[in-house]
Amino acid sequence: MSNELYTHLQWLPAAPADYKAQCAELLLGDGAKGDALRRLAGHRLDLQQLSRLAKCAKALREKNLSLAPLTSLRLGLVSNATTEFLEAALVASALRYGLDIELVKAEYGQVLQSALEPNSTINKAVCDAVLVALDYRGLSLELEDVGDADAAEAKVDAALAQVNTIRAGIHTNSNAVCLLQTIARPVETLFGNADRRILGTWVQMTEAFNRRLAESIDGVDALVDVAAIAETVGLANWHDPMQWNLAKIPFALGCVPLYADHVGRVLGAMKGKSRRVLVLDLDNTVWSGVIGDDGLEGIVVGQGEPTGEAHLELQAAALALRRRGVVLAVSSKNDEDVARLPFQKHPDMLLREEHIAVFQANWKDKATNLTAIANELSLGIDALVFVDDNPFERNLVRESVPTVGVLEMPEDPSLYARTLAAAGFFEALTLSPEDLKRSEFYQDNARRATLQKQVGNLQEYLASLEMELTVQPFDAVGRSRIAQLINKSNQFNLTTRRYTEVEVEALEHDPDVHGLQIRLRDRFGDNGMISVVVCRRAGEDWEIDTWLMSCRVLGRGVEAAVLKELTEAARKLGLRRLIGRYIPTERNAMVRDHYATLGFRLVEEKPDGETVWDLDASTMVQEMTPIVVRHVSWLVVPGQI
Repeated sequence: MSNELYTHLQWLPAAPADYKAQCAELLLGDGAKGDALRRLAGHRLDLQQLSRLAKCAKALREKNLSLAPLTSLRLGLVSNATTEFLEAALVASALRYGLDIELVKAEYGQVLQSALEPNSTINKAVCDAVLVALDYRGLSLELEDVGDADAAEAKVDAALAQVNTIRAGIHTNSNAVCLLQTIARPVETLFGNADRRILGTWVQMTEAFNRRLAESIDGVDALVDVAAIAETVGLANWHDPMQWNLAKIPFALGCVPLYADHVGRVLGAMKGKSRRVLVLDLDNTVWSGVIGDDGLEGIVVGQGEPTGEAHLELQAAALALRRRGVVLAVSSKNDEDVARLPFQKHPDMLLREEHIAVFQANWKDKATNLTAIANELSLGIDALVFVDDNPFERNLVRESVPTVGVLEMPEDPSLYARTLAAAGFFEALTLSPEDLKRSEFYQDNARRATLQKQVGNLQEYLASLEMELTVQPFDAVGRSRIAQLINKSNQFNLTTRRYTEVEVEALEHDPDVHGLQIRLRDRFGDNGMISVVVCRRAGEDWEIDTWLMSCRVLGRGVEAAVLKELTEAARKLGLRRLIGRYIPTERNAMVRDHYATLGFRLVEEKPDGETVWDLDASTMVQEMTPIVVRHVSWLVVPGQI
């Protein structure tokens, strides 16, 4: 297959013919421009088009126009190479992932100085993240002493020490997350086919460096796997000696859109922007043919036939995503009983009914069905990725629900699975036990919804769930998931304050902080960690710094149960009040009345919409839902949590 899938980002639709005019139109009028910027960034754009869009975003900022609902992020950039060619691409590509980037660039080649000097441009800017864009030329990996095991190991050690010095300096001086890069090895070999066997060659040293660098990523920083990107497009296509010799450009200009897109994916994942649900069309997508016309025996799927095997590859890819926590759903124009037949009875199908969390097969338009799927899963519509062979349906969804990720499908089904993987919609920084169980969580939610329809009223239904809440302080075991929830939760999140894993660890040991991780089980299964609360002592009060909850457990009375735990703990600590804040964002309007509903008193309402509430710690919270609460090491001694 041609490299154009990757270098031209062919999983995205082509830029509109009037792209230049649409960019110019962005600069007219007032109002929030974020959605329009993101929509334009969602096309496959070349370097010139990326540059034009980045200039539009800059002009809008200079006019003080809102870029809502984009999330602002200050990104530092340090490199041993020229970066001017890259800057606009990074800014414009990040828009695709819902990010408004302010780029802060270090001086050319001033990598160590930028990291270690507290008053460097990068450190003074207090960046959210710093992209450490080093290639093999910026590290001490020269071809010397080939065949000497000790010398080869020493060079790799020195290169890793250099990177660790940079990241430690950035952490100390600015507390920013580092985006660290693996190294794309040079194309040239020294011994030919034996290079991989001989110590001290480029192949051996870069592989050792990349492996050890990846192993050192501990949940604080993130990895941009440049080596994998370069190997995907081909090392000879990635490296351009002429561009390096002329302008110290570290890789081919034709690969810039792909590289910038990967950086955008990682930054988006840091900010909780990764997608969570894969929605599949059926006819000519999951199988070849139309089940309603061709019948079970007429559709093509299975081994021994090229087209059938191609559809199986897509099914296998979907199942692999499900195993790592992506939720699967179906949206098909079909009679439901007909659409379910292959899942139930076709012997060669890999996908079965039990793999699908929501099955929407009807004659409504796809945009309506996608909205229904998001609602049933209690997720935002922007959590969905839609795969459909029909360009009409894809365009309809893009126009009607533009925040859905829509995969531009090739004509050949053999490329479906590869295109899905290349698109990177489901970028992840870590893998937690809850991630592995997420599909099960949503399967269980579907069963709960079925039970709710069968039970007479809401209270009877909630009682029938036999819920058990486990409340425990922050600890090392839950730390990664706590940080993940803090950075991914947008809707049920009162303040949307973000904390890295290192900062979560600091909260664990702060005597003035009370951090809770809360899990929920019921008769249908384990929901995992569903809520995080951070309280800070302020004199005789507790200020609720963070209160977030998974939307999939809304409407079960968990909020009141958590508040009851907080008031009881506050009384034991001799505190007088709980102080809560609601800081509005584009995504958290659903919790605007959270504190009012729980009986808090409005203390202050600010012009920007922020509200401040208080509740006397002596208040006896009334629970409407029977929930058994289990404590783990709860409230031992203040400060020892």
